[in-house]
Amino acid sequence: MHAGQTPDWWQRADLCYQQQHLHFAGQKVADLAWQFGTPSFVYSAQRVSENIARVKNALLTVGQQQNHRLFYAMKANRFAPLLTFLKQTGLCGIDACSPAEVEHALGCGFTPRDISFTATSLSQQDFDQLARYDGLLFNADSLHAIGEWGKRRPGAEIGIRINPAAGVSRASNQLLQYAGPTTTKFGIFREQFPEALALAASLDLTVRRIHFHTGCGYLTDQLAEWQAVVMQCLWFVEQLPTVQRINIGGGLGVPHIASDQPLNLQKWAEIIKKHFTARDLAVDVEPGDYLVKDAGLLLLGVTYLEKKQQTYFLGVDAGFNIAPEPAYYNLPFQPVPLIFSTAQNRTPFHVVGHINEALDVWAEQSMLPDMTGQKYLALINAGAYSSSMASNHCMRGAFKEFLLLP
Repeated sequence: MHAGQTPDWWQRADLCYQQQHLHFAGQKVADLAWQFGTPSFVYSAQRVSENIARVKNALLTVGQQQNHRLFYAMKANRFAPLLTFLKQTGLCGIDACSPAEVEHALGCGFTPRDISFTATSLSQQDFDQLARYDGLLFNADSLHAIGEWGKRRPGAEIGIRINPAAGVSRASNQLLQYAGPTTTKFGIFREQFPEALALAASLDLTVRRIHFHTGCGYLTDQLAEWQAVVMQCLWFVEQLPTVQRINIGGGLGVPHIASDQPLNLQKWAEIIKKHFTARDLAVDVEPGDYLVKDAGLLLLGVTYLEKKQQTYFLGVDAGFNIAPEPAYYNLPFQPVPLIFSTAQNRTPFHVVGHINEALDVWAEQSMLPDMTGQKYLALINAGAYSSSMASNHCMRGAFKEFLLLP
């Protein structure tokens, strides 16, 4: 990239440069970094609300809009002030995948009827705890789960998570796929489905929901693949006259690099309408990434600038352990300087953290302006699967979180 060019692919009204200073959610980011210290995650409640509204508006075009429901995937970000804010909006429920997540959601004001629960490899203690919550929307992902739930909740309504043996993900990233040619632990396959229905019937369980979630981060370019997944799932629907709702899981993605095309929600909704509305089925959606990922920044302190051989390094005061998606899933982070002038030339930097592991690289060959004298750096798209997946590796797990209200 040459002098005079602006790294503007990620910029929008609430995340942009104003008079050379980065602003987010109506505030100068350098002021936030100075006030809060680093490393700190900051989340925009307004952006989250806008993302929710965008998904709900797309669902309005599907039909039966009064019946469609949104469940936020809590595993993306469980920051309690964020969850309480979501409850207060009344716009969504919670998608939980462990008993502790259910308990946390209840502590933030949600009720069991607000919570869609889908998990795997549950213990006897897990089933005992979950069975105490009247109204919990339980989705069984295995014959084992159907049997154990039936023992504790005979006569209940349940959902079944199915595995269509087809998956979808951003840029066909296999690390982000839950289903496909390789047999995975997630859901019940076609071969076991008749047995699953028979087991449910023997325990007086009524199957009202079909649930599937086959991959993460898909964008417009992957919608054809996602439609193929949907079509594979229709076989399961056709075997089950009692089904009333289809839970299509999450997986809706956001752009990570300039060449990523944002998800076209209108085309996404058209696929839902084509395959489910005619069957008189209501739709549930469980997004995590789409709702909160681009609503968060990770603020970092710059520790050093140095050239080693032919590579320029910029060090920061946090490592991959507090936001591990680049290391775990090859999902790139975009480093953003807090001060930028279009008159500045830019240099390719490796942005690295302070963890003693080869994985500890935030970005390679990132084009940055002269960072001499700049105290801070921001990573965008840090609102999901960052703080929630953090560890204390090398005893460097400390960070802070803040919710910016409108």
